Amino acid sequence: MYKKIFGLLAALISVLLLGFGVLIFVDLMEEDTPASSAGKDEQNEEEEVHEVNELSDKKFEENESEDLNPFGDAVEASDMRDGDFQEYIHKMSHQKVVANDKWGFYKITEERINWLSSALNEAELSHKSVYEQILNKWSQGDFSSVDEDHNKMWSLQGGNVGKATGILSESEEEEYINSAE
Repeated sequence: MYKKIFGLLAALISVLLLGFGVLIFVDLMEEDTPASSAGKDEQNEEEEVHEVNELSDKKFEENESEDLNPFGDAVEASDMRDGDFQEYIHKMSHQKVVANDKWGFYKITEERINWLSSALNEAELSHKSVYEQILNKWSQGDFSSVDEDHNKMWSLQGGNVGKATGILSESEEEEYINSAE
């Protein structure tokens, strides 16, 4: 009796280990296939195709008569929500970070940082301390961890493409900004 139970248990464990091993092997093979490296090449080509746009320029042109915030939107400080803070901080960080994909940016200005900082006191927010920490650093001119700041916002937004992998040099940042003008 014990021989049968032991034999069945050993067979079950063997099948599970074999199945687990196959899953790991398949996963590793997918990472090394030419198709996945071709996808990375396509991503790099996409990066080159993305046009650099300062997002507020067009908004201000189209809505000259409206009362707009510093980002060109009709959202008042008291109406700001987590998604608004995440969008603005995320897109502001684009001018300073290295990332495979960036879709537009807002130029970092003292006016925008101050406006967002004051809006923190007026809005109902789930991640207020995260935004406050980032904006306090930025208001002091500290962008030494802007890639981490970007990735915090990117992560809160559920990002899966365009994770920051470093910080642009001053000349690279200037080139990025100038390419939008």
